[in-house]
Amino acid sequence: MHPYLLYHDEIRPVHDRVIAPGQVGFLNGWGVFTTIRVYDGVMFAWDRHWARISRDAKKMHVPIPETADWLEAQLYKLIDANRALEATLRVAIVRNKGGMFEGPAIERDFDLVAFTRDVADWGASVKLGIVPQARHAANEFAGVKFISWAQNLTWYEQAHQRGLDEMVLLNERNEVSECTSANIFTVFGDRVFTPQLTSSGCLAGITRDVLLNDIQIPGIEFSEHVLLPADLQSADEVFITSTTREILPVASVEGLHIKIGRKTIGRLQDAFTTFRREYTAVAAHRSNLVSRRA
Repeated sequence: MHPYLLYHDEIRPVHDRVIAPGQVGFLNGWGVFTTIRVYDGVMFAWDRHWARISRDAKKMHVPIPETADWLEAQLYKLIDANRALEATLRVAIVRNKGGMFEGPAIERDFDLVAFTRDVADWGASVKLGIVPQARHAANEFAGVKFISWAQNLTWYEQAHQRGLDEMVLLNERNEVSECTSANIFTVFGDRVFTPQLTSSGCLAGITRDVLLNDIQIPGIEFSEHVLLPADLQSADEVFITSTTREILPVASVEGLHIKIGRKTIGRLQDAFTTFRREYTAVAAHRSNLVSRRA
């Protein structure tokens, strides 16, 4: 983690003790979060992150800043303080009030907590395990990115204990939903499939959204589709996506024999890189980042 964090509208050393026990969101996991990739000092796909965190906060009854501009300005203060030009940015908005154990003298309805760290090296590919009954797609809160993340962290830890990198989470119908912190895709010829957002229980990943709605490659068609574990085995290529990993090929899935294709994945990565470079250039101009660095 980098030297400074953002606590509401203040830049503070990461060692500062700023959380009060009576802030109910911290004890109950009552809040929402997102993880943003910073490229050349620019928050990639900021508009998408704000839209998702706003939607999730409404569903979870979590108060959030009234405008995206205020939050964006605070986050750039943190990026500048840490000189985090190439970094991973974690943003959490935590509800402070409610329930039986709300502490005294808590004035704000929510707190903003954010910090940055160096970009992780995820390697060239990933090895996956499978967890059955890990997502309940019919649940009202399926697909919401809230801060009660202990289940996902436990499965992620179990994966590493077994020599794997990630877990494929299945829903109550034994369909593929997602990984603990990534979406999953399959390639069949010129068609690229990912689990359906409305029925699989998966989270609406930002990189997933970019691939489905912004990346256009001649001869390749993207769509949502019901996927079963057997589809991972029959696919020509399998890959995962996330903000921090971008696009990573899957090298193996525990208990399955999958193909190790790379042709389409390589084209997707090239197209994604072009898209995010163009986004970064436009966003840097809009945010006056050049003048801020002078």
